[in-house]
Amino acid sequence: MLRIGLTGGIGSGKSTVARIFQSLGIPIYSADVEAKRLMREDETVRRAIQQAFGTDIYTNEQPDTRRLASIVFNDPAALEKLNQIIHPATIADAKQWIEKQHSPYVVKESALLFESGAAEGLDLVVGVYAPQALRIKRVMQREGVDRETVLARMKRQIDEEIKRRLCDRVVINDEQQPLLQQVLDLHQEFLDLSKPV
Repeated sequence: MLRIGLTGGIGSGKSTVARIFQSLGIPIYSADVEAKRLMREDETVRRAIQQAFGTDIYTNEQPDTRRLASIVFNDPAALEKLNQIIHPATIADAKQWIEKQHSPYVVKESALLFESGAAEGLDLVVGVYAPQALRIKRVMQREGVDRETVLARMKRQIDEEIKRRLCDRVVINDEQQPLLQQVLDLHQEFLDLSKPV
């Protein structure tokens, strides 16, 4: 079974690409979704977050994600502390999830695939690329935030050009080139690669 990574900067459209793979019957592991689940359900993760940020960061066993975000996005040391808790837990959880799958290939979606070390152990990485102006516009519309907020988030991710060079395949999501056909082509390639020689 092939293990495919899927990454891209904020607003690039990687979740849209993941949904297309999912509609083709491919299992998707969303690191962002699963990290939030681990924060709620994993006792070790919960204890580590409470130790780092105070017991009141949880109410009725639910993390106050807005408050946590306001802390870490204004303090690089706090963000690093949270990442050191979340990334290893999510990487371990993804490995267990992959072992339970029975499809020709699986996709692990993560914005911070390279930054977190989660790209290790994957067979190929697909990057979703979109021009910065389009990415900013998408995030502003989707989340109702201003341009400066989006730019601040972008600064916490690897530069898009560096990320693009680290990827084995690139999907261009610029609203000019047909996105669906690019994903269908990759799907066929991954099915072919996954066949026994």
